[in-house]
Amino acid sequence: MSHDRWDTIIIGGGPAGLSAALVLGRCCRKVLVCDAGTPRNWAAHQMHGFLTRDGIPPAEFRAVSREQLKRYDNVHFWEGEVTDVAHAPNHFFRVTLDNGRVEHARKLLIATGVRDQLPALPRIEEFWGTSVHQCPYCDGWELRDAPVAVYGKRSHGFEMARALTAWTSDIALCSDGASGLKAREREQLQRNGIEVIEDRITELAGQNGQLEAVMFKGGRRLARRALFFDTPCIVQSQIAKKLGCQITKGGAIRCGRYEATSVPGVFVAGNVIKDVQLAIVAAAEGTRAAFGINRSLTREDFELRATGVQHVEHPPVDDREAARRRPQS
Repeated sequence: MSHDRWDTIIIGGGPAGLSAALVLGRCCRKVLVCDAGTPRNWAAHQMHGFLTRDGIPPAEFRAVSREQLKRYDNVHFWEGEVTDVAHAPNHFFRVTLDNGRVEHARKLLIATGVRDQLPALPRIEEFWGTSVHQCPYCDGWELRDAPVAVYGKRSHGFEMARALTAWTSDIALCSDGASGLKAREREQLQRNGIEVIEDRITELAGQNGQLEAVMFKGGRRLARRALFFDTPCIVQSQIAKKLGCQITKGGAIRCGRYEATSVPGVFVAGNVIKDVQLAIVAAAEGTRAAFGINRSLTREDFELRATGVQHVEHPPVDDREAARRRPQS
């Protein structure tokens, strides 16, 4: 990696970031992808709903994507975290990597994704990604007609239970205490044959990652093949907030046409938008963002040449910054 000034720096190496890198690479743009290696679906064995790649292990998907990007020598990768991002002169962005190296980019794409917040249930980590799931669209088919549990309270639990009726009728809503359901919600669940269990959960029982039962205070054992939950996701990076991007009440990054944020030059794609959170949608958003980025860069360059300026003026570099940029031995 020899460049220190890029057309675009992409922060995040998941489906959104990789798809954007592909499009921008094919647009002859100098691109740096910063991948911290913390994908949301790290625990999942397979990735579903992605045409031509249905059932592929997430790690294999990323490996295939990276292999295909090797043909574009203008696309580079940094295996590590971005520790700081700031505005720089001449409409550039200053990006600091975790080894102290500083890079500059004309455009930024934030594709850092989100992290699932697991419920505080005993042994849940043992089953996460195998028989404890967050997304019925990702894992519902494999559990069609199976007995499943839903963990959740209030509208979150109700909506997850309702969603799962597309795949199975054997559903129990386990709220681990008072459910907080409205009377109308409780009535609708009952009429759909969904039991609401408000007893405290003492354990998730099973072995080798396979859930067998949910255990409750008082000794009840509810046989289940899987558990779905709907708890708030955590945005993996605060970069957008630091740069001044508008954030929704739900914590998502607000964006407009071609995934542009409220800050000029900053784009966003993937689960940080918190819309439909599927890998194929994240990839599509990355493609849209790349289209918007290249469109913006092309217009800027075209208008500069029309005024007689041949190149974008880069930000000044001080001696300390230059030293940090020297390749690591």
